[in-house]
Amino acid sequence: MLRVSNLKVDVIKNNPRDVLVKKLGIKDNDLISYKIHKKSIDSRNKSQVFYVYELDIELKNEDKYLKSKKVDIRLVEPLEYNYKYEVKSNEKIVVVGSGPAGLFCAYLLALNGLKPLVIERGYDIDKRNEVVNTFFETNVLDCRSNVCFGEGGAGTYSDGKLNTGVKDKEGRIPFILKTFYECGADEDITYEAHPHIGTDVLQGVVKNLRNKIIALGGSFMFESTLTDIVLNNDKVEKIIVNDMKEIKCSKVVLAVGHSARDTISKLYNKGLLMKPKGYAVGLRVIHNQEMINESQYGKYYKYLANASYKLTYTASNKRGVYTFCMCPGGYVVNSSSSKGYMLCNGMSNHDRNSGYSNSAVIVTINPKDYGDTVKGAIEYQEMLEQRAFLIAKGYIPIQRYKDYKENVLSTEFGNVKPEFKGGYVFTNLNEILPREINNSIVEGIENFGTKIKGFNNDDTILAGVESRTSSPVRILRDETLESNFKGLYPCGEGAGFAGGITSAAIDGLKVAESIIKELSNN
Repeated sequence: MLRVSNLKVDVIKNNPRDVLVKKLGIKDNDLISYKIHKKSIDSRNKSQVFYVYELDIELKNEDKYLKSKKVDIRLVEPLEYNYKYEVKSNEKIVVVGSGPAGLFCAYLLALNGLKPLVIERGYDIDKRNEVVNTFFETNVLDCRSNVCFGEGGAGTYSDGKLNTGVKDKEGRIPFILKTFYECGADEDITYEAHPHIGTDVLQGVVKNLRNKIIALGGSFMFESTLTDIVLNNDKVEKIIVNDMKEIKCSKVVLAVGHSARDTISKLYNKGLLMKPKGYAVGLRVIHNQEMINESQYGKYYKYLANASYKLTYTASNKRGVYTFCMCPGGYVVNSSSSKGYMLCNGMSNHDRNSGYSNSAVIVTINPKDYGDTVKGAIEYQEMLEQRAFLIAKGYIPIQRYKDYKENVLSTEFGNVKPEFKGGYVFTNLNEILPREINNSIVEGIENFGTKIKGFNNDDTILAGVESRTSSPVRILRDETLESNFKGLYPCGEGAGFAGGITSAAIDGLKVAESIIKELSNN
């Protein structure tokens, strides 16, 4: 197969086939087939913005064109993920959590003839969607299932962003993207440089993936919280669900997500080895989407999808400040999962058509900030969420950027008047975060205003608190990906090994691979 790279195409015409034929100097019928491998946007020069394509092509007389200097062309072998063993085992495997780590772990196990049981503390996606929408309307929280807990995990109510910085020589990422496509996502997620599914579409995708697993022999139990693991000589013997139901099993994949602090704390007290790790906290920042589009794409913004951005800065106190989980055309949502705690997140639907963009502006914290203990890492996060709850009574606390800088209470919107998923209250966000973090955020936003015109406008809206950017702890595991509890496999974002949908799914596949390898050798 031939791959053509760095093929620049006019964003208005968007005709990669025609450009390819012209560049190669071939007749139209000499191009037997082509498929988009990757598509991105080059907007470094605002006076001339291009699509940049990588195309996998089939030509007549291919050898002749391998030496072409007219295009960047090379011979490539397709990267295919094919982790398939004939595993004959009756071992009971339980996957705890139905986020991307748990689902892809269960899917690969099922593809290899095993029959995993997936238990999920929250509701199935249909019931979950009902209670989440009720929460947005009434602010009455269901702690069992919400934006953080339930089928699909926290990512179900985000943006469905699938980009990741994880290096992938094994082909896991194409396998994950293809699986999402097969389950109902648009085909463009398989080649876009910044793929996204959208919250509204992702809900159906998650259900379809569940049905795939069931068709292969897996099973699901919803409204089923892991409340204990029973060990025999430090080896998993059974689990306890909802404080009463016993399930005998030899292997447990712990893919609970970063919001299951109760589960993590309970297992830590039981002797599960883990360590604190650095993470980041901050606020959501909201702008008019058109302003972001014009700043990123210049006069071409009308021909392109809503723009995103990724910005970084080092504050005067040496802390990193960066944007995270940017949601073009999205909403800020109330992501509370426990009574007395308040946090927010961003989400976008497939069409990204809210008219506003939002992202987190977050500041790095390190173990020294909370005493370098597992307990301290979790309590620091909880402290910020409790403060946010208290100043806004459980609603989303918001503030104009000008008022935030001047440390005064906001009372009304300016030119930025976004919609929220959940009620909101004007507050002074300085009361939530430590002064050093607030100062870092202001420095960062001012710097970002030199990169994106209008980023630091007075009427920019901030919302808080963004506290669960990643797990505050990492559960230790060995080369087989097991913990110090034999048969317990920490997995995904909650265990501290991922940050986002795709990286969590990758880790789920890795854990499944390890289990399959062990069982196939027995």
